[in-house]
Amino acid sequence: MASGFLLGGTLALTALGLSIVLGVMRLVNLAHGIFLIAGAYAGFFLQQALGLDPFVTLIVVAVVIGAAALPVQRYLLEPLAKYGAEAPMMTTFGLAIVLENLFLLKFSADTRSIETSAAAVPLQIGPISVPLIYLICFAVSVCIILAVHLVVVRSSFGRDLRASAIDPGAAAVVGVDVRRVHTLTFALGAACAGVGGTLIGVLFSFTPASGANYLLTDFTIVVLGGMGNILGTLVGGIVLGVLQSVAGIVLGDGYRDLIGLVVFLAMLAVRPRGLLKGHAA
Repeated sequence: MASGFLLGGTLALTALGLSIVLGVMRLVNLAHGIFLIAGAYAGFFLQQALGLDPFVTLIVVAVVIGAAALPVQRYLLEPLAKYGAEAPMMTTFGLAIVLENLFLLKFSADTRSIETSAAAVPLQIGPISVPLIYLICFAVSVCIILAVHLVVVRSSFGRDLRASAIDPGAAAVVGVDVRRVHTLTFALGAACAGVGGTLIGVLFSFTPASGANYLLTDFTIVVLGGMGNILGTLVGGIVLGVLQSVAGIVLGDGYRDLIGLVVFLAMLAVRPRGLLKGHAA
């Protein structure tokens, strides 16, 4: 359960961008999983090329993936917004397929992982033993989630973001550049996915096709925590991590994903707004 708790915190970071984009832009970003995998590959190749520890490359990964997402929102998704929510959503679906196939062509379907010296080091706390890398990834994820939360609640950009999420029309009337806010929000979401992807690459192996599984997991976390609720995303990630850990102990590792899917469907049926009330980021 301790491993599930720590892993859940890391999964929360992978879901953070999906939650922010959904809460602010009302966009179901089906390309979120491939952004995550792009971050994993970015961390992998930065380590291979420069020999840097993957945690040192996180800022570079965030900048690269966030910058790559800017033109996607500005020139691909924004022009389609006037046609309703379906057109941008299906465009992100198509983008995910295109990028996944490009990754397959460029990187092949070989399984990769990001090596770090802490991966094989156990951490003993009383009777509990967990891999040290789980604790490091959890701490990094929580710090990033709290940093994003502070940006949203304390900065002028966060004020504009919250106003755009509640009522974009009224926000535009009072001078908020909603177009700019949406572009930066999409880039922020992609950057969080990229950083989360690097951490996932440290913890697990990945291929170009791995994004779909993490996309489903992230949707479950967002529904659990409340759509657009940053701290709720952290809670949702930890709850899902613990539930999957318990399922792995009781039923076997093969049932972890099944439990996640059951939780996802149950929350949609019983409490679609999540454990915590969802609000604009």
